[in-house]
Amino acid sequence: MTRFLIRRFAGAVLVLLLLSALVYAMFYVIPGNVAQTICGPRCSPAQVAQVHDRLGLGDPVWAQYWHFLQGIFAGRDYSTGTGSEHCGAPCLGMSYRSGQPVTTLIANKLPVSGSLVVGAFVLWLVLGVGTGILSAWRRGRPTERILTGITLAGFATPVFVIGLVLIILFCSTLQWLPFPTYVPFAQDPEQWAWNLVLPWFSLALIESAKYTRLTRGAMLETLAEDHVRTFRAYGVSERSLVVRHALRGALAPVIALSALDVGTMFGGATLTESLFGIPGLGRALVEAVRVSDLPVVVGAVLVIGFFVVLANAVADVLYVVADRRVTLA
Repeated sequence: MTRFLIRRFAGAVLVLLLLSALVYAMFYVIPGNVAQTICGPRCSPAQVAQVHDRLGLGDPVWAQYWHFLQGIFAGRDYSTGTGSEHCGAPCLGMSYRSGQPVTTLIANKLPVSGSLVVGAFVLWLVLGVGTGILSAWRRGRPTERILTGITLAGFATPVFVIGLVLIILFCSTLQWLPFPTYVPFAQDPEQWAWNLVLPWFSLALIESAKYTRLTRGAMLETLAEDHVRTFRAYGVSERSLVVRHALRGALAPVIALSALDVGTMFGGATLTESLFGIPGLGRALVEAVRVSDLPVVVGAVLVIGFFVVLANAVADVLYVVADRRVTLA
C-alpha cells in the first residue's frame, strides 16, 4: 500500500505539472489583448501598457510559467502598482480581474461545488445502481422496457431542460420548494439542504442514466458466467445470485466511472451552477476563461485535476474491497 501511494503521488505531481503547462501554452495561443480586457475598453494605450507591465505579461512564456511554479512551492511577491504584495506558498497566483489570491478564491468556491457534487453523487449512485439492478433482475419483462425507455430519455435530455422543468413544477406550480439560492451550510444547514434539492436532482437524473446502463450490462454479463449458472443449477435463489454475485461483479465499472465523474464534476457542473445561481468553481472557471484570467484558469484546472487523480486513487483501493481477485500493483 505504501509503495502504491508513493507511485500515485509521484504520478499525480507529474500529471498536474503537465496539465498546468498545457493550460499555459493554450492560453497564449488564444488571440486577444489580456491587458486591454482587464483594464477595460476606455483605457488609454498608456494605461493598458501599465497593466501589461504590472501583470508581467511582457515576460517570455517559460519565465511566467517558472514564476508560477516558484509561487506554488516557495511563495511569490506581486506588484500592486504602488508597492508589492506577498502571496505565501502554495500560491496559485493573483487574479488579473480582482487582484484576489487565486488560492483564496478557489477555497471560497470549493465548498459550494462540493455541496452540489457530493449530494448529487449520492443520489445518482442510488438511482442509477438501483434501477440497473432492477432492470437486470427483470430482464425481458415490462419493468425492464420501461426502465430502458426512461434511461434513454435521461441520456437525451439536457440538464438545463430537466432543471427548468423541476423549477416550474416545484417552485412555481406546486410551490413546495423555494427558488434555489445557495445558503452556506454553516449559516443554516436546513436551508442549505432545501435550496440544493433541485440542483441535486437535476444533476443526478442525468448522471444516473449512465449508471443504470452500466450496472445492467455488467450484471447481465456476470449472471451469464459459468460459476453463476452452476450456483443456479444447485438451487441458489435468484435474489441471492443477484445480490451476492452479480452485484459484486458490477461494482468495478461503477467505481471506475464514479471516480472520473466525481473528480470532473467539481468544475464540470457549469450548466447546473449557472441555471440555479450556485457560485461554484465551474462558474468561476467559465468566467475566468471569458475574461482571460489566466491564474484563475490554471488554478481551477489544477484543483479539478487533483480531485480526478485523488478519486482514481481511491477507486483503485476500492477495487480490492469489491473484488478480492484484484491486487494493488
